[in-house]
Amino acid sequence: MEHILKAPELIQKEIIPTLRFGREDVLQTVEGRKRRQHDIHRATLLGNAYHGKVDIFFITEDGEQKRVNTTIWDYDKEYIMLKSGSSLPIRCINGVEFY
Repeated sequence: MEHILKAPELIQKEIIPTLRFGREDVLQTVEGRKRRQHDIHRATLLGNAYHGKVDIFFITEDGEQKRVNTTIWDYDKEYIMLKSGSSLPIRCINGVEFY
């Protein structure tokens, strides 16, 4: 994972719609972005097949590191859709952790 400097704050997924996100991708390398896309795809399969949860690490517009434990239901080119009905911009995600 890139950009994780301190223990990220664990938040509830319902808080995500109140957060603001930057316009730039938090991952600087092509390899990091490919890995993130692969992990999002894998997490979506896990969420749909087994209702499995993952930890999603992300960075807000003000540079704060956050973590949410949830199920990814779907994704498109720009966003992941979570079980709660909220979405999270892919560009702000710097890691996905599986159990």
